[in-house]
Order: sequence, then structure tokens, then C-alpha cells
Amino acid sequence: MGILTNIVAAEEDEIAAVGESLRPCDEWSGMERRGVDTAKIVTLHCLLTGDLYEQAVAIYEPVYISDEGVIVLRFADFAMERLAELEEDALDEVAAELSATEEFEYENWDTEEVHAMVMELADLARLAESQGQMLLVWMHPLMT
Repeated sequence: MGILTNIVAAEEDEIAAVGESLRPCDEWSGMERRGVDTAKIVTLHCLLTGDLYEQAVAIYEPVYISDEGVIVLRFADFAMERLAELEEDALDEVAAELSATEEFEYENWDTEEVHAMVMELADLARLAESQGQMLLVWMHPLMT
């Protein structure tokens, strides 16, 4: 089973609406990727903040769960702020480190694909921050 992930910039009172959406990127500013799961989000968080994985995973408890199996996580504010403030060189380094992690190597993610995802996510974090929004991670299981 795979996973389809949408990461969107939204208001706090829109968590349930994002969770109920069939495709949040159609309704909010965001990005879509296949295969981005909680472990990959937590790994990115750790690279951005220096937190230990075991501590960070507790931050990413679902804020919404639907009957259809959709899970929504809230990207931690301090990790989003860090992502928004990093310069391109630092983001390049984060992307290189992220692509070398077990979570991404195991699924054979291309380095360029990880880099593109990090850059797009940084742009989205900047947009969310400028509008006083949060990043929500919508994950939908796919039957394969």
C-alpha cells in the first residue's frame, strides 16, 4: 500500500476541512507527493531542528483522522520557521542529508526529487509564515 501526501498552508480552524478534502492541494496552496509518510516528515524535522527522532515523533501525533484512513499532521511551527528562514545553500545541505537517510534511501528516492521537495516545501513554509498560517500534512493511503 502506498500513500498520497498533500502538504498545505492553512488556518488552524481549517484542520477538519483539510482532513475531509479529497485533494487539499486543489483548495489550499500546497504541494503533492507520493510516498511521504510520517517517518519522512519526522526525519526532515530532525534535520531542521536537531531534535532526536524519538522526541520528534511525539510531536507528530495526528490532529485529524477520517473514517477513510486519511491522517492529518501539523508540521511543527518551529520546524516550519526554520525551513522558511534557511538560505538556498543551507536548504541544499538539508536536501542532501535528507536524501541520504534510511527513510529515503530504502525507497530509492532520487536525490533531485528530494531536493525539489525540500525547495518547494521551503517556499510553502515562507508563504504560510507570511500569512500567519500553519503547514498541514494530509496523508491518504493508496491501494496498490
